Amino acid sequence: MLNNIGLPGLLLIAVVVLVLFGRGKISSLMGEVGKGITSFKKGVAEGTKEIDDASDESAQSARDVTPEDEKDKA
Repeated sequence: MLNNIGLPGLLLIAVVVLVLFGRGKISSLMGEVGKGITSFKKGVAEGTKEIDDASDESAQSARDVTPEDEKDKA
């Protein structure tokens, strides 16, 4: 049923939505969607940074801290 909508059908749906809700309501709704997407991207970036920081800390704790003069004895 929805496979045969096409461009004219989508344009008709867009016009009906515009008439029902008005340009101002749709504009504010799209603004809220944009804010949500921005917030989501910011959260993903912060989560990725936390994971990278945690992996850097674990890599530093596994670093060889043997003094240079002790390394020669082994």
